[in-house]
Amino acid sequence: MAGTFSRLLYHVVFSTKSRARLIDPTLRAQLYPYMEGIIRHQGGWLLSLGGMPDHVHILLRLKPDHAIAGMVKHVKGGSSKWVHDQKGLCPEFAWQTGYAAFSVSESKEGTVRSYIGRQEAHHKKKSFEDELIDLLRKHNIEFDPARILD
Repeated sequence: MAGTFSRLLYHVVFSTKSRARLIDPTLRAQLYPYMEGIIRHQGGWLLSLGGMPDHVHILLRLKPDHAIAGMVKHVKGGSSKWVHDQKGLCPEFAWQTGYAAFSVSESKEGTVRSYIGRQEAHHKKKSFEDELIDLLRKHNIEFDPARILD
């Protein structure tokens, strides 16, 4: 082939440490744009970002020479540092250690965008833990239920 052709989409989910409900509207209004900037600076494209006070969902596109693990490390580390640099914004802020990442088919991009946008309604019926377990099962990812959350 004369070039590299790809469109790699990922749905990434991670929570605050111990699922602390720290992402209030004030923090979210500043944190989400900052996270988008990290993704863009690392060579990715943010397609959707949303969540709840205790977790986030990110739909992003990466170039084939970028690893999802590296992107998540930059997003979590950079955003956590930024929150701590904003004196008084949320001094106890921290992300959980791990994350979940799922490949997304081009044909499902709209479905995942919609899913991320409906988080508030979705979580009136389902906890984050149940949501995560459902996602892991849907994507055939093996896990130990006793060790799913930190």
